[in-house]
Amino acid sequence: MAIDHLDGRIIVLLAREPRIGVLEMSRRLGVARGTVQARLDRLVSKGVVRGFGPQVDPAAIGYPVTAFATLQIRQGQGADVRAHLATVPEVLELHTTTGSGDMLCRLVARSNADLQRVIDLVVGIDGIVRASTAIVMENPVPLRIIPLVEQAAEDRDPT
Repeated sequence: MAIDHLDGRIIVLLAREPRIGVLEMSRRLGVARGTVQARLDRLVSKGVVRGFGPQVDPAAIGYPVTAFATLQIRQGQGADVRAHLATVPEVLELHTTTGSGDMLCRLVARSNADLQRVIDLVVGIDGIVRASTAIVMENPVPLRIIPLVEQAAEDRDPT
């Protein structure tokens, strides 16, 4: 779904102030409350806006170590591996990929020593043939979406 300038402004405002109400958004954006509500409902129904929950920093709750594990999966075992990894709380993300591995996991741990426990949990299923892990040293560009939203809104805007 393409977004326009108003959609982009709504998303940016929500990202910066997640607790803002629709009435206040309409006041700041200079559009009718019904317009903002309809746009927001459409953005949610189309899956552009996926949630309104808090953003939690794993390090702040005791998980300062981040790592990425590339997993090679035995053919036909993907569903079992996915189900297994969904039970490991320290697996924050799982992506299926092309290239040398079949899946890429973002993991967190309480320490480097605890990372070994997490990796043992991750590979504790027969469907994983091989795992390669890289520990994150620094995160100079944390996950961000607002610059992309702004660009998408500009690309769509005819002015």
